[in-house]
Amino acid sequence: MEPLAPPPFHAVLYPNRSLGPYGAAIVLFAFAAVSGAIGCVFALVGAWPVTGFFGLDVVLFALAMLIMRRQSRRREEIRLDRTGLWVRRIDPSGREESVRFEPYWVRVQLEETSPASAQLWLRSHGRRLRIGAFLNAQECRELAAVLDRALAAYR
Repeated sequence: MEPLAPPPFHAVLYPNRSLGPYGAAIVLFAFAAVSGAIGCVFALVGAWPVTGFFGLDVVLFALAMLIMRRQSRRREEIRLDRTGLWVRRIDPSGREESVRFEPYWVRVQLEETSPASAQLWLRSHGRRLRIGAFLNAQECRELAAVLDRALAAYR
């Protein structure tokens, strides 16, 4: 009779994406409309050089939204199976990095610097890897508890 396989664990972590592409387009359009209207008022009263700065505001706002959208593509996948505990990171450009830990030796460490700030680490044999850097303190606590239970069940 084969020993029972440990319960698998799989979590995908990603930054909060509170504004989708459609919402971002609406916000950008509204900002451009308001900025354009105010720029027209300045142009009508003879302060036409100010209008260019309103256009620059729209361009910079669009650039900031583009950077935020790009950053929201990053994610981390944490998987515990028979082969080990795997942490796979995917950065905004799509580059992947994988790290493997031996589940019997890895420890979950939660460092709370304040009630609103926490860092979650995986430690094993002198190695330390921070996971979920973009999570808030409550999400870090929940992930630490769930991952700790999964590792205990594995052992």
